[in-house]
Amino acid sequence: MVALLLVAAAATALLVPFVLFGNASGHDFEFHLASWMDVVHQWHQRVLYPRWAELANWGYGEPRFIFYPPASWLLGAALSLLLPWPAVPGAFYWICMVSGGVCMFRLAREWLPEKAAMLAALIYAVNPYHQLHVYWRSDFAELLASAIFPLVVLYTLRTGKGEAGAAWWLAGLFGATWLMNAPAAVVVTYSVALLLAVTAVERRSWRGLLLGGGAMALGFALAAFYILPAAYEQTWVNIGEVLASGLRPSDNFLFTRTNDPEHTWFNFRASIIAVSEMLVTALMLIPARRLRERRDAWWPLVALLGASAVLMLRVSALAWRFLPELHFVQFPWRWLLALNIVLPLLIAAVAARSRPALVWIGCALVLAGCAVRLGHHAWWDSDGVHDLYQAILVQGKGYFGTDEYGVRGSDHYDLDARAARITVLPVGNVAPQVQVHVERWRSERKAFTVRSEQPVTVVLRLMTYPAWKVSVNGQPASAQARPNTKEMAIEVPPGTSRVEVRFTRTADRTLGGAISITAVVLWLLLAFLQHRLLARGASHDQPFPGSGR
Repeated sequence: MVALLLVAAAATALLVPFVLFGNASGHDFEFHLASWMDVVHQWHQRVLYPRWAELANWGYGEPRFIFYPPASWLLGAALSLLLPWPAVPGAFYWICMVSGGVCMFRLAREWLPEKAAMLAALIYAVNPYHQLHVYWRSDFAELLASAIFPLVVLYTLRTGKGEAGAAWWLAGLFGATWLMNAPAAVVVTYSVALLLAVTAVERRSWRGLLLGGGAMALGFALAAFYILPAAYEQTWVNIGEVLASGLRPSDNFLFTRTNDPEHTWFNFRASIIAVSEMLVTALMLIPARRLRERRDAWWPLVALLGASAVLMLRVSALAWRFLPELHFVQFPWRWLLALNIVLPLLIAAVAARSRPALVWIGCALVLAGCAVRLGHHAWWDSDGVHDLYQAILVQGKGYFGTDEYGVRGSDHYDLDARAARITVLPVGNVAPQVQVHVERWRSERKAFTVRSEQPVTVVLRLMTYPAWKVSVNGQPASAQARPNTKEMAIEVPPGTSRVEVRFTRTADRTLGGAISITAVVLWLLLAFLQHRLLARGASHDQPFPGSGR
């Protein structure tokens, strides 16, 4: 309880400027806020789990929620039902930092005394990389994934020692990470694999490695309802834009300069944080004797520390090029996620040995100084959330979409933000006499009637996508994608026609859902069997009546 109060107080202190100056509008701030508002908009339409972002691209939409993991946008939207919109970002940050601190406390207690574990929890909750998220990056999803990373490490190390019960926890946590943030999940995946491999070598046993591999496979299966469609449908969108100039690993190694001064400036700040943490970690390696005595933890954590440090440097360029999916992490300094697991443990181990008061004071001063520095240079916007709310939910204008989630071959910069929901194309150079009546215009269903004396083509304020299915007068019909913008165009016969457009469940979504349901049943069955085994073992340990034990 004391650890929880300490971490909560530190997180609250870090968010005091949000009360005084408004929200810190970082790089991804509007992206996440707009997503949350779109989800709430669809909840009002009784679409509980959105897949199509209706209000993106000023109402033309995009399949954002197929590709972006659901945990962060569901949590952000849910918080808006409890709090005013301007308070939601701060509440999200607070939940992530407090949860992260609690999880780190649990990890640190595996090897350290309570007071030292409290220090590790404090450092992890408000570490400089988390502060960079809060004040500059606004990557809510990555911060959410970071919150449970310590528990992933804990149960990975336990699984590596051959504990079957720990493998069950690892499967659930690993799957949850993939539902929070994809780049962070890639970091976690490689981290888990490394920890398991080093543990297997150190213990000279393959049991933990096999258990861990099975847990990872089950975790992937638990998240298959998101992972499978996100992987399969990449060919339907401009996913290559996620690695456009400025977003590639080669543009983001520590202290890399580009032609964009703002990008170079931010990368320099992130690099300063990374190098500072590396130096502190290196200094802590020798005096952290208490942790070094635990060989089952020491060598895996040192390996994780070394890998995360090297992968932030340009010397690891070949790894970024050839290791599967690693390039989708984009920014090498994202490996601070892993480095910040080890750093608090080392500092806490030193504090457990000598001069704890001095270590506590030093850590508090450094963290406070970092917060003042980062907060001073943040972009504070007291009206940003209100303006976004008015534009998206009140006025219904929607919001600017993303390059990477745009329909393949489309350029959303060419979309007409003032276009009507339905536009009738001229026949030759003459505008036909047509009556159009919209019956329903919802996120996953559009229905309207067209009355015309001649065949016409109507263009919808909607992007084409394979999941959209069109019917005209109850019969399946095809839709054409307009060049460049990929707006949906439908040919309508003469007379009165009823047109319906539905966002349907594609085969990959059905298969992914079936795999996840099966995995959940298996996961729960394993929990039940584990509980029965534990209960049977406990009953065998009970003394016989009258035995005198």
